[in-house]
Formats: sequence, structure tokens, C-alpha cells
Amino acid sequence: MTGPESVFARLEPHLPSVQKPIQYVGGELNSVQKEWGPDDRTVRWALMYPDAYEVGLPNQGVQILYEVLNEAEDTLAERTYAVWPDMEALLRREGIPQFTVDSHRPVGAFDLLGLSFSTELGYTNMLTALDLAGIPLHAVDRTDGHPVVLAGGHSAFNPEPIADFIDAAVLGDGEEVVLKISEVVREWKGEGCPSGAMPTARDELLRRLAVSGGVYVPKFYDVSYGPDGSLGAAVPNVPGVPARVAKHTLMDLDSWPYPRNPLVPLAETVHERFSVEIFRGCTRGCRFCQAGMITRPVRERSITTIGAMVQNGIEKSGFDEVGLLSLSSADHTEIGEVAKDLADRYEGSNVSLSLPSTRVDAFNISLANEFSRNGRRSGLTFAPEGGSERMRKVINKMVTEDDLIATVAAAYSHGWRQVKLYFMVGLPTETDEDVLQIADLARRVIQKGREVSGHNDIRCTVSIGGFVPKPHTPFQWAPHLDHETTDNRLWKLREAIRSDKKYARAIGVRYHDGKPGIVEGILSRGDRRVGRVIEAAWRDGGRFDGWSEHFSYDRWMTAASVGLEGTGVDVDWFTTRERTYAEVLPWDHLDSGLDKDWLWEDWEDALAAADDPDGVADVEDCRWTPCYDCGVCPEMGTDIQIGPTGQRLLPLSIV
Repeated sequence: MTGPESVFARLEPHLPSVQKPIQYVGGELNSVQKEWGPDDRTVRWALMYPDAYEVGLPNQGVQILYEVLNEAEDTLAERTYAVWPDMEALLRREGIPQFTVDSHRPVGAFDLLGLSFSTELGYTNMLTALDLAGIPLHAVDRTDGHPVVLAGGHSAFNPEPIADFIDAAVLGDGEEVVLKISEVVREWKGEGCPSGAMPTARDELLRRLAVSGGVYVPKFYDVSYGPDGSLGAAVPNVPGVPARVAKHTLMDLDSWPYPRNPLVPLAETVHERFSVEIFRGCTRGCRFCQAGMITRPVRERSITTIGAMVQNGIEKSGFDEVGLLSLSSADHTEIGEVAKDLADRYEGSNVSLSLPSTRVDAFNISLANEFSRNGRRSGLTFAPEGGSERMRKVINKMVTEDDLIATVAAAYSHGWRQVKLYFMVGLPTETDEDVLQIADLARRVIQKGREVSGHNDIRCTVSIGGFVPKPHTPFQWAPHLDHETTDNRLWKLREAIRSDKKYARAIGVRYHDGKPGIVEGILSRGDRRVGRVIEAAWRDGGRFDGWSEHFSYDRWMTAASVGLEGTGVDVDWFTTRERTYAEVLPWDHLDSGLDKDWLWEDWEDALAAADDPDGVADVEDCRWTPCYDCGVCPEMGTDIQIGPTGQRLLPLSIV
């Protein structure tokens, strides 16, 4: 079957009138167009990364699911991205719906719309896509003919703020569960889309997904609120629906070497490289880091699989840069061998290797030299996160100032001239003095760099982000620092650096003000009442809130005053208020595997470390220590998977 008619013939004449029209054309190298297939057997997915093409296309999560689904029999997947405001206006004017870039089919014609949220600031873009697709914004208004709207990604670990707009959410790794969801949908369609004992056929499909235990369907859980605005526990309202929904964990990454056919963009994107995920998960125990907490345990890819993926990716894509990605890539058990063997393999070619931000205590010069052997010697990036040693103790970032200085001294003495340091402002218990110590640290870095290199052309860029407390971390109970205090501390830091005549020109400062963080904070720790805020912001023109030129704090605050009216809670209730242990959190019924008591004890340890940095022991990496009882391995039925394997990469005869 050919399926719904492509909208491209209606779209093409208007493309010259919008910016970057190439992003809407499709046809990228390694993209897929499959037959629509018979309705009773074929499962059709529209996959969306809710941001612009230039951000969404390189997203590896979407690329992997796109490939996994299209490899499956009687299953097809196509991609759609957020359209820029000029294209949105055009689509509304011409009556053209949200479309996929692969076959330009209307998104509303698919069985499932899967959205991957790596940040909560993409929620308004989701509403734009739903509206343009002709899909009712509210799940309760959808009929049997509308796609099931399914959320995934890191933000799905608290999907309550968007519970009104999605039909379901999936926690954790997606590779296996999307195939299981497809089977449930295929079986239901093969039976003629029955409604069973449910009010509608759509409800029956959602019930089947929910009772499987791996899909969260918000409408099947009732929530209540106390007279003081407090949240009651979420309680299932349909028989067979589990009280808690667990995350999915993909074990044996070597069996899933995706992407095998990486997409090559037609337009410039934020990452122009082929990326290989060398391991998943992190057990360093940084208390602020949601990604590290929710992706446990650590699962490494073997050196031979990494080598095969790199070789295949270069051949299939033509990219000349390969990024070895993870939450802490230098922590791979065999990273030295990986780096040396890949550098040996591609020496003399145009292929270069890159490593993302590196932990100070995992960096060494031989590793850096291997990664720069075929490429230019660009800057190195380190993330101390906290400006003072006291703050680093609070966040369990076990890096001393001397460690950092020794590391950058080694880099500068071996020819590097540029170092970037990443910090956060607004961490729990932080003071002005903690932030001002960032300036002192930057001065020491420049001073040491000039000393060991014998040159004055040494640079240090200080990049600062605002801390946002996240669910499923020890800091989920922490108060969010108000934006006025955040901005005041940033101003003091900038002035401290600018006023230093000896070092100011060598130190660059990049930062984000505190207002976007407050909005992200509402969305990250909000409950279902926040949905009205999101909708009000969207109706007032909210689009691309992750982009500074489109973000409006005033719009969001106006939306909050409207959306939260009569609820007994306000913006401060969701952000600057500290939580207690007894409080029901909006995500308590969503199981990341982490024991809540363990998280609370770690939060208490953080507060104790703030008062007595030497009186609280560090939480070390459990890959190399006895178990800290975080709960993940026994709760999820998983285990840490690491080397060393003792294997090495063979050189390629063609190089």
C-alpha cells in the first residue's frame, strides 16, 4: 500500500520563502523510505526530536530507534523535527500538516508518535507539532484514529508535567522496548483493533501497553492534592496496571552496535561527526547529575566492537571525525588501548578522533596525544563543576584544586594552549565566596600555563551553567537558587575576572543567566498542574525555549500565574522550596532502580559535607569498590559490565 499522500507537492513551491529550506527536504544518505504496508499488520512510527533539524538530526537516540525499527519486519519509522516559526506560519496558512522528512507523510497518519526529550524546554515544540499534525493537544480528546503519543528520553523520568498531552511514556533504554511496543500494537491491529472491556479501542491498546509493565500511561493513574497544595500518591485506576513502572536497561551493548547506517545531514548541524557510544551509564556518583543516576549500571562496549563500529561508520557516512561518547569516556576500562589502536589504524588518513569533556582525574597526556595524532590540537575541556573544594565535596566531585592545576600544567607543557573549564552556579549550600573561587582557579590555571610553557599566549575559558535540581538524584529535594541571586553571583564573578589586569585578557567567560533555569526547574520537578502552565506559554507564542533568542521569562511567568491560579501553589513552590523526606514527589511511582532511602542519605551527606568537608567520606566509583547499595543492580536485575577484555584492534590493510 502506498499510504497517505505525500504533502511534498504542496510544500515544495513554498520552500524558497522559508529559512534553511533544505532541512525540510529529506533524502539524506542512509535515510529509509519503506512501503506503508497493510493496515492490519504494519506498525508505523513517526519519531520526533522536538527541536530544529540542525539539533535533532545528530541525536543518536533517535537515529538508533529509527534504524532498529526500520530493520524490523512489518514496521516502519520516519522522522519529523520542530519547524521554525516561519515554516509554522506557512503550514497554517496553506493547510499543510506536520510532516515527516522521509516520505513527507502527515504525522497524524502514523500509529505512534514517539518523542525523545533530552531537555524539558522542548515541551512547547511538542505542542506545536501536535497542533500542526491535527492531533488534539489533550490526550483525553483523542479518538481511535489518532496516533499514540509516546514520550521517552531523560525528561521522561518525570513526565507528569506533560501528562495531559502524552498518552504514554517509556523510561530508560529504547532499543528493545520499541520492538515490544510494536508487537503489542501489531497484535491489537491484527485482532481488528478491539476495545475489549475498555470504553474505546484506543483505551484497550493503552491498557495492553500499560499491563506489560514497561509503559507508563498517565490516565491510568489518579493523583490527588492536599488543601496545602501537597501531592498525594499516584494510584492505578485500571486492573492489572502496576503500582510502579520500571525503567528499561539494555544489557550487552555489543549485540546492539547501532547506528550501523548513520544519517548524513543535508544541512549544517550542531555535530558534524560520526559518534560511537563506547559505554552507557556512570557510577561516579556526582550528586547533581541526573544522567549518571538514571543510566546505571555501567555497561561497556568491547574494544573490538568499538573498532568495528568506527570502521563501519566512516565507510557508511564519509565523516572524517569520530567522537567516542559516553558520560565519562576516559573511564572506559580500555580507553588507552582504544585510543592507541584507533590512532594507529587511521594514522596518515584524514580521520580524527575526539573525546568529549574529560574528568580531571581520568586525563593523561598519552591519551590526549593519541586523540590529537591525526587532528589539530584543539582545546581541552574539563569539568570541575564546583568553584571551591568545599563545593566539590558537597557534590561528590572528587577533584582537588591541586589535581586540576597538575592536569592543566601537563597539558600546557605538552603544547596545548587552550583549556575550557565548566562550572555550575546555584549548587546547594553555595555562597558568593564559592563562586568567586572560580576566578582564583582560572588565574592559577593561566599562571601555571605560562610558567610551564614559557609562553604568554595561554587561554582559559570559563563556562558556567546554572544548576537545576533534577528528579532521581540526591539533589531532588534541594531548593533551586532564585535567578536574582544567581545573576548577582555571576556579575561578581565577571567583575572579579575583568578587574584583574594581569590575567583578564587570557580568561574568557561564558555563562547563562538564571531565568531559563527557573523555567527548566518548574518543568523538571513539576506535577500535572504544570501542564496548564506549558499550554498557556505555548498559546502565548512559546516556541524553541531552549534557544536564548526565542526564550521569554516574562511569558512563562505570566503563564504560571494563569495556569497555577487556584491551585494553592506557585513558581516558588516548584523551584526555590526545599522538599522533605516525607513529601510525595511527582515521580515516586516511576522506578529508576535507585533506592529512595539511599538518595536521601546521600543528600544528608551532601549537607553534612557542606558544614564539615573533611568529616564525610567520598562516595567512590562502585566499579572499583564494594557496592554502595544504590539499589539499581538488584532492583533492575542487572549488573555492571566492564573489562578489561585483553583484546586489541588489528590494523586495517586498506590504511
